Amino acid sequence: MTLQLGALQQLWGAPASGALDSDQAELRLRQICTDSRQLQAGDLYVPLIGERFDGHGFLEAAIAAGCRALLAQPERLTPAAAEQLPAQASAAGCHLWWVEDSQLAYQQLATCWRRQLALQVVAVTGSAGKTTTRQLIQAALAPLGPIQASSGNQNNDIGVPLTLLSSSADHRAVVVEMGMRGLGEIERLSRCAEPDLAVITNIGTAHIGRLGSREAIAQAKCEITAQLHPDGAVVIPAGDPLLEAALARVWTGRVVRIALADEAGSAHADLLGEYLEADSSLRLGQLSLALPLPGRHNARNLLLALAVAELLGVPPKLLTALQVDVPDGRHQRRLIGGITVLDETYNASPEAVLAALELLNSQPGRRFAVLGKMLELGDQSLELHHQVGSRAAELGLDGLVVVAEGAEGEAMLAAAAGLPRLVGVASPEQAAPPLEQWLQPGDCLLLKASRGVALERLLPLLEQQFTAVD
Repeated sequence: MTLQLGALQQLWGAPASGALDSDQAELRLRQICTDSRQLQAGDLYVPLIGERFDGHGFLEAAIAAGCRALLAQPERLTPAAAEQLPAQASAAGCHLWWVEDSQLAYQQLATCWRRQLALQVVAVTGSAGKTTTRQLIQAALAPLGPIQASSGNQNNDIGVPLTLLSSSADHRAVVVEMGMRGLGEIERLSRCAEPDLAVITNIGTAHIGRLGSREAIAQAKCEITAQLHPDGAVVIPAGDPLLEAALARVWTGRVVRIALADEAGSAHADLLGEYLEADSSLRLGQLSLALPLPGRHNARNLLLALAVAELLGVPPKLLTALQVDVPDGRHQRRLIGGITVLDETYNASPEAVLAALELLNSQPGRRFAVLGKMLELGDQSLELHHQVGSRAAELGLDGLVVVAEGAEGEAMLAAAAGLPRLVGVASPEQAAPPLEQWLQPGDCLLLKASRGVALERLLPLLEQQFTAVD
């Protein structure tokens, strides 16, 4: 990795230590490192500050490890250490820059690197489906060559710059996922990534307990345009007036809208697809694409990815056999003792739960669900849990286990009261006994809850119960 010194000195001025030749234009590095345990000679070390740690405690160790450069906030050191550090760094030939905020400086490094590589950057956010859509975009752009993308939960102030800094000249594009828990967070990430294209999957109710309203959530998601290239575009689902209004307040550039043919807003879509449930495919005119992930909601996510691919020059005919690797707890289909288990245990928002129920409803055989509490819904929590229980009743599930204590669990149970099999429990483990009584080979079971419920703890119990029987 080689960084342009001029760009760094515009950010932070001349280094406080280390000899730079007057004609030196570049700083050659092995990598940019934020983990003191992985430090090696030739690195640039950024000491980040967390709730339970401060990387400034490892500055001397970084110098001893042969770091090529360091960033540091002087106020995080004792006066004596701050006075001695430049001399220690200089003696080791290490460049030291004093910065006001090491996390911001880390993001600025990522921005510098992104500008040097001049790659196409696609940013993805939304209340639900952003991880799946990010993975679909990565797969849809594969005909261009190697694509760098966020992995796991790298969708925050640390993860987005890490994804950018992990890119190289060998990549053809970068896809970054942007999450948030409050206003201003996605704006920071947009300024870091400077995206060429932005995708907003939807405006739902995830984190509504923190932001207070869907209007505020829409405002937060539209921050993705803060540093969007003026000649770029925003890709959104058609037919959401709340999203359209929020976007119009901050973006006057191009907007590309997608929709399924039978959805509201389809008349205004730039890219229109027909979802065929029978063979789990998406039809675009005369072209039929097999869905790499099942369900109507994933057909919509695929349309978002296809719009991005088209904007970057990938024709749909090259995308007839997309392959997507999904992590545990997301879109996992397991067969346990002849029972199909739809494993959606990783996380849940009301919109994601409703979409998962629709997927369950499309499955053959008897249909059961274990639904857990949805977190961070604030004053609307009871109403949203009631909506989920009501939808389960409307779909006529053969059985429902609610894993939620307190008012939320009671709201879901009350709304689902007409189901033939219904029970509320306090923990994932307590859901196992009723399922053992209810389920038989040929049934389909959905597992869905917020991360804090840890519903995945039920899976080994199901394996024990039904694999032994099988």
